Amino acid sequence: MPRTSFKLTASAVPGLCLLISLEACAQNSVGLTNDWWSPLTVTGYAEAYYDVDFNKPPGNRKPPFLVSYTKNDELSVNLAFLKGSYVTSDARVNLALAAGSYMNANYAAEPGILRHLYEANIGIRLAGKRNLWLDAGVFPSHIGFESPVGKDNWTLTRSIGADNTPYFETGVKISYTPSNEKWFFSALIVNGWQHIKPVQGNTIPAFGTQVTYKPSPRITLNSSTFIGSDKPDSNRQMRYFHNFYGAFKLNDEFTAMVGFDIGFEQKDKNASDMNMWFNPESMLRYTPTAKTAITIRAEYYNDRHGVIIPSSTPNGFKTFGFSTNLDYKITNNILWRVEARTLGSKDRIFVRGDGSTTDNSLFITTSLAISF
Repeated sequence: MPRTSFKLTASAVPGLCLLISLEACAQNSVGLTNDWWSPLTVTGYAEAYYDVDFNKPPGNRKPPFLVSYTKNDELSVNLAFLKGSYVTSDARVNLALAAGSYMNANYAAEPGILRHLYEANIGIRLAGKRNLWLDAGVFPSHIGFESPVGKDNWTLTRSIGADNTPYFETGVKISYTPSNEKWFFSALIVNGWQHIKPVQGNTIPAFGTQVTYKPSPRITLNSSTFIGSDKPDSNRQMRYFHNFYGAFKLNDEFTAMVGFDIGFEQKDKNASDMNMWFNPESMLRYTPTAKTAITIRAEYYNDRHGVIIPSSTPNGFKTFGFSTNLDYKITNNILWRVEARTLGSKDRIFVRGDGSTTDNSLFITTSLAISF
């Protein structure tokens, strides 16, 4: 009996090849879609607060040198933002839009939609697998250890020093982290001292550097600099600023932070004489449990000539500050805090609601922060 064979072909089963092709295409399409979307993350943050200033300042607004938690005796939102990030091994993009009293105070000089542009930057890896990056756009400041995002800070309110140095910058930066991750190096070209849109009439950029050293998991040391002018070319006064801080994990429960800022600015255009200001600060944080923390803070800000904080008083701005706060983590993404803070100045720089002045201020603030 002769042997017969059977061969399955497209002509034998019309449309089979098309069906197989469509299924394979669909599978590949799902794979490509998943691969494309997987680097994308969306995060959000919102922090509401209520503050009681016993001076009852006019207009229920805190003194102008405090640019976070600025409203008194009024339930408010300090910062709320929605952020999208797209990060791969060779590129990264961040975009965040925000609102709140922090944005109103810090972005007041920016036009239109820029007043809500919390972050907008793009970065590319420059050298293969090395951690060398070039970033451009609006990004967080390279100065200081405090962030606008309350949950990331040891204290509820920001220090005088943090509120009077840049929280954000606009420009270009190059950064490098060696493979041992003990060092971090960065150099920046930015649009001045906390600006998205450059100061009108100022044609020169500002420059900055940052070096961070972590000799062990328990110690972090940081040095950041700024060189530039925050004024038009017609009356340009060069500013030179250095920020240093160190964080020290003393044991499993106690961590300390010390910082010192010092700055100089020309008294007049082309002058060799400088006005100086400086700002020491220290914090001690106690975390008895995973859900609770207590921080005490001491700070001093001396701006005798009013370079950063004008006061129009005989001794200029010379102010001490002390605070203590309690944190309770309700869940991993909900944080409740309460803080008592007092400020004392050499001159009577604090204005009461009745128009009188005093040399001290006491206020209590509570906040609830939610993140996802």
